[in-house]
Amino acid sequence: MQVALRYSRDEHDAADILVVSFTRIFRSIHSFNPDKGSLQAWISRIVINEALTQLKKRERFIYSEINDKINEPKIQNEGIEKLGATELLQLIRTLPAIRQAIFNLYVVEGYSHEEISMITGIKAGTCKWHLHEARKELQQHLLNRKAI
Repeated sequence: MQVALRYSRDEHDAADILVVSFTRIFRSIHSFNPDKGSLQAWISRIVINEALTQLKKRERFIYSEINDKINEPKIQNEGIEKLGATELLQLIRTLPAIRQAIFNLYVVEGYSHEEISMITGIKAGTCKWHLHEARKELQQHLLNRKAI
């Protein structure tokens, strides 16, 4: 559920993702190979794939070519450290859907831009731009919170 929540707007969307994911898990459990990785990683991958499928169905992504050379914004760790996990999740959910997904894939799941490109069908440079914009938006939210 935690993985589904990271890629959804609310608990209802996450529950929908989870139901479809578990259906896929039960139908393909015979294909799980413990020699290739843990059951938890395999299940997480299925949930992520289903979340991205649902995201693609809900949203129309429009991509443009973006320059690969983007300076990443600096986010003060003090602002993040003061947030609880629930607040941080809510903050990430304020991002546009594609930025939320790319941020989660890169920062939380640890995928490279090339892997994200393969998963989402978005060019790696565009993925970098979306990540950059997501970080800028999160930084702005943190600065606004600090000003209050």
